[in-house]
Amino acid sequence: MSIIHHTKNKGDLGVLKAQVALAEQGYTILIPLSEHQSFDIVAYRDGIFKRVQVKFRRLRKDGTIEIPFKSSWSDGNGVHTRKIDKSTVDVYAVYCPETDTCYFLDPHNFGDVVTLRVNSPKNFQVKGIHLASDFLRVP
Repeated sequence: MSIIHHTKNKGDLGVLKAQVALAEQGYTILIPLSEHQSFDIVAYRDGIFKRVQVKFRRLRKDGTIEIPFKSSWSDGNGVHTRKIDKSTVDVYAVYCPETDTCYFLDPHNFGDVVTLRVNSPKNFQVKGIHLASDFLRVP
């Protein structure tokens, strides 16, 4: 799959892929009128609303997807980064183009960063491993 490597284009693709994956899980997708929210979309099902922050993350050479719980932006003063306020997001949807899959995480279950492993570790380690296949559905 080839996409233009502009941050906005990657983000837009991630949001579209997340919308499809959520719809396939039976959610109605709601789009905020403002881009200045801590979430990108809202998923609604069975009387429950979930605020969803979408991220685009590439598969690393070691077969993992690293997901930091932070926001980054740039302006005339340079690049800025800050931790997300987890109280403003219910679900992280992470789209990985190499697997063409969205992974869904509850950010409250993790610290500052989580690493998902696409393939099982060659040394058969299980403790502390988060298999990406365990995160295919909204928590």
